[in-house]
Amino acid sequence: MNDPSKRPDGYPQGLDGPMKAMSPGVVDFLFRQLVTGEPPEDVQWRREGTVLGEQQPGAELARRLAETDLESLTPVELFDYVRAAQRLGAWADRLRESAVARYCSPEMPSRPGRRSDASA
Repeated sequence: MNDPSKRPDGYPQGLDGPMKAMSPGVVDFLFRQLVTGEPPEDVQWRREGTVLGEQQPGAELARRLAETDLESLTPVELFDYVRAAQRLGAWADRLRESAVARYCSPEMPSRPGRRSDASA
């Protein structure tokens, strides 16, 4: 009866509540790190190339974010992932704002599909 999962009121939200703090992949990774005496975070990926926190916003960052398996990230890596996604979103917003400003600019040449006033 000491096992909270067997008590009726042990986990009011079930295992989707606070017990789902880490995915099975993360738990497995952390266990392997503990057994081998390694730090509880993945440092190998830092040696393999540009880390997400340092990747410049653009197509490569978008590709890396899209291909990342979120279930396998540690909490620190997930935080870096979220920050990189925010940087990418801000970069895309600046591109959009620049394009809208150019489109709305009075110096803009005649837009496709519209006749200029001189030809009317």
